[in-house]
Formats: sequence, C-alpha cells, structure tokens
Amino acid sequence: MTSTETIIALATPAGSGAIAVLRISGPEAIAMAANRFKAESGRSLTEVAGHTIHLGTIREGSRVLDQVLASVFRGPRSYTGEDVVEISCHGSPYIQQEILQLFLKDGCRMAQPGEFTLRAFLAGKMDLSQAEAVADLIASENQASHQIALQQMRGGYSSEIQKLREELIHFASMITLELDFSGEDVEFAERDEFHNLLNKLSGLLKSLIDSFAMGNVFKTGIPVAIAGEPNVGKSTLLNALLKEEKAIVSDIAGTTRDAIEDEISIGGIGFRFIDTAGIRETSDTVENIGIQRTHEKMDQSRMILYLLDGAALQDKDRSSLKEALKALQEAHPQKPLLVLVNKADKMSDEQKNWVQEDIPSPLLISARTGSGLDALQEELLNHVNRGLLQNQDPVVSNSRHYEALLNAQKAIDEVKRGLSEEIPADLLSVDINQALHHLGEITGEISSDDLLGNIFANFCIGK
Repeated sequence: MTSTETIIALATPAGSGAIAVLRISGPEAIAMAANRFKAESGRSLTEVAGHTIHLGTIREGSRVLDQVLASVFRGPRSYTGEDVVEISCHGSPYIQQEILQLFLKDGCRMAQPGEFTLRAFLAGKMDLSQAEAVADLIASENQASHQIALQQMRGGYSSEIQKLREELIHFASMITLELDFSGEDVEFAERDEFHNLLNKLSGLLKSLIDSFAMGNVFKTGIPVAIAGEPNVGKSTLLNALLKEEKAIVSDIAGTTRDAIEDEISIGGIGFRFIDTAGIRETSDTVENIGIQRTHEKMDQSRMILYLLDGAALQDKDRSSLKEALKALQEAHPQKPLLVLVNKADKMSDEQKNWVQEDIPSPLLISARTGSGLDALQEELLNHVNRGLLQNQDPVVSNSRHYEALLNAQKAIDEVKRGLSEEIPADLLSVDINQALHHLGEITGEISSDDLLGNIFANFCIGK
C-alpha cells in the first residue's frame, strides 16, 4: 500500500439503493475526477475550493453515465490527509460499476480493505487505536458498543497514554544521559518526580485493564444463561425474548440438548441469551453431555436466569427448592442469580405467596403470554454496571490493546522495583524502553507491517 497511487472504492454497501458513493483518494484524485466530471457551473474540479460540492455529470466521451454530486476535499484537510473526491451517484449497481470501471481504466487502483483509514493513520490524522475504533464503530450493533467505539475514535484513553508516554520518554532520555556521566555519580532524572509519574501511569493502566472485562462484554453482548429443570419453559422464554421461534418447544423432557444462543438489544445494551439443556438426573448419554455444557455455559456467563415452573410447585418442594438455589449460588458465587417463576398465569394465590416468602426477589412471569417480560428486561438492565459508560470513563474493548496494557503494566512494575532497589541506570533504562514499546503498540508509534496488515485487513473495502 503506497500513497503515491490514487485509489478508488465503493464507500457504500454493494447493491441497489437510492444513492451510492464512490471514494477516490491520492495525488491524482482531483485531476482524474475533473477529467470525467462536467459541472453544470462549467468550472473544472481542479479550480474549485476544498470542502465544496458540485452538481454535474460523469461522462465517457460524449456518453453520459449519470448525473452526480462531486464532493471535493483537498489534502491535508480530508479523511486520508490526501486529495479526496467522493462521487454520489444513483444507486443502480450498473451505474456504480460503470463509473468504477471508468476510473480504473484511467489509472486508479482498487483500494484494499481499510486502505483509506490506513492512509489516514500514516498521514497522522489519527493514531492506531483511533483507526481500530473506526472498524468497531462500523460493526457496533447496540448503544453501548457504539458509545465505546465513538469515545475511542475521538481519542479516548490513547491521548492520555500518549501524554504520559512522552513524559516517560523525557525521563528515559535523562537516564540515558546519566550513562554518559556514569563516572561522575550525577543524576539528571529527579527520582521522586519519576516515581510520581510511574504511579500515575500505573494507576491509569490498572483502570484500563480492569475496564476490559466490562468493555468486552459490552462489545460482544453480555452472556446470560437461562437454566433450570426440563420443561419449565426455558426455550419458550428465549423465543419470547427474541420474538421468534429460535428454540424448539416441546412437552417432551430433554428436547434441548445443546446450548442455543442469540442476541438482542435491551435499553441500548446487547444481551446474548443462552438457552441450555434442562438440569436433571438422566441415563441418556447425549442429554448428559448437554447438561454438562449447561454448567459450562453458566460458568462462562455474566448472569444466570434460573427458571422454575410455578404451576408445578408444591408445598412439599419448599425445602428442596431452597437447597437447590443455595447450591447454585455457591457454585457460581460471583454471578448475579435472578430467579424467574414461570407460568405465573397458572399459579394459585397460595403458590405465589409462599414463593415470594421463600425466594429472594423472585420475578413472576409467563413466557407464553409475555406477562412480566418488561419487568425482566428492566431487572436485567439494573444488574448491569453501566457506570463506566454513564461517567464517560475510558473503556477498553480491544483484545490487542488489553494485551499491550498488561505487558506495559509488567514493565512499569519492573521499573518501580528497579527504582526501589536502586539498580544501575543502564538496567533501569532497559525496563523503561520495554514500557515505552508496549505503550507505543497501542497508539501506533511502535508498529510493524504485519501488525498493520492484520488490523486493516479486517476493515470493509471503502473505509
């Protein structure tokens, strides 16, 4: 990928639509567009100012391909930092391909996935973490993941990391300077000030590392396991929440033998519901495998919805039910457990009374009629810690950033240990450079062609 070439790609999804946008970027972008565009004003695109839009036609000789709008952006005040022209044409796939092929014949090259954003990164328009946030923003499917991506695209935590990294570079240079005067026993790097910087940097890294657990589930959907005995209505509940027949519903016990997953957005947060096999004693080998997977899914989930058949509950079951719920909480002590009493529309008043006496904060629902599902969704949101988003605190959702942060934290810990043990400046410098390396991996100061290729290959063409 070289910025000496002029590239083109469709910036809108393929297929028919009201309009389509073709993006051209590179040193010949405006000249090439001007060669094929005839403005109604009569002015050539080479003469117009940047950040202007012009009505005209795209022509191949005397043949008019389409009436279009041409948006001109002159570098460096453009997305890529280069000259950019965006052609908004009618959304016919035929028109799109005709215009695309016309510019390819004129010497444009088809853009590779993510090449426009790569050029923006190479031109210094954004750092690497911001560039990755562009892909996350495009892929966001709910309010939470959208907010995290938008926050990071605007700078997020990378700007703060960059600032502290520059301070760390200053101290690294002072310590390197000390090596030139090693025989004179002088210190250019003020150790107390350096220690304060390390504490500040360590605190930021810890906060970002801790945020990854929440940021990752916001990005991929919060996994919620629906568990319970066979035939209590787990599959019916999943179908009711998804508003589609995703899971098979049957009166035959053990119908669900493997986990079924799907995601919906509730209040802007993605929840990934997992319908699991019913928990019971059985001699069926296949069903036992499903039950084993149920326990694995409960381990992997962030919340557990334990479903009871309210209509089948009897007074004699009260003690065994308490024991079962206690055992479930002990098996998963760190996970919120929400007890749902299904088939509430078929329960007697007596059943409802003793259930509410014996079970902490039960939710009475009917998966069949939909009664109580609004209350369930509200309760799910109440169990989610949304403070990170509400307070606008930085949230890490990128696995590559998380790994770099962990490595940076280890290196900073080594620097702090070296300071406390008063190790020689040359050894201290090695640990500081390790920390700088890992911090630079996040923002892109430290990168390789392989890393950049891997990151931008995951972008869509046209971005």
